[in-house]
Amino acid sequence: MSETATEYRTEGDNSIYAGVDGKVVPVVTRGGAEDTNTAQSGDCVRVSGVSIQHTPATKIWFGQVSNVPGYRSLPHHHGEAETGGYVLRGHGRIYFGENYSEFIDMKAGDWVFVPPFMPHVEANMSVTEELVWLTARTPENIVVNLEDVADETLEGYRRA
Repeated sequence: MSETATEYRTEGDNSIYAGVDGKVVPVVTRGGAEDTNTAQSGDCVRVSGVSIQHTPATKIWFGQVSNVPGYRSLPHHHGEAETGGYVLRGHGRIYFGENYSEFIDMKAGDWVFVPPFMPHVEANMSVTEELVWLTARTPENIVVNLEDVADETLEGYRRA
């Protein structure tokens, strides 16, 4: 090793992330090459940028979630997964609680945490603009769809 080079060191064994050549390197998913074979929920579309489906990741799902204007997810929960999100654009609402009678609104710049096993509905409250957010989930993109509810039970929600 040269005097100017520094030795690469890592704490712990990350060899499970090694490629076929035995090297451990960062993995980039190029725009347009995201994985779309991920769990979905009604009109809520999830696209994976980092996941077990196309990277060596084993403990995280990170992707983009979107709803076209005036559409929503089915009622669902994410099993054992903790979920964090960041709203990039639009006006979203998460319905939860008994009969989905409670809700929290979100707009661009807001962060959200959804605890494991919490039934909820993600809705785009705009009938003209798309709702887009980034979502990180551990350990994986678990989506357990539940029985649907009528739009009328979701306070303030309307379809495009």
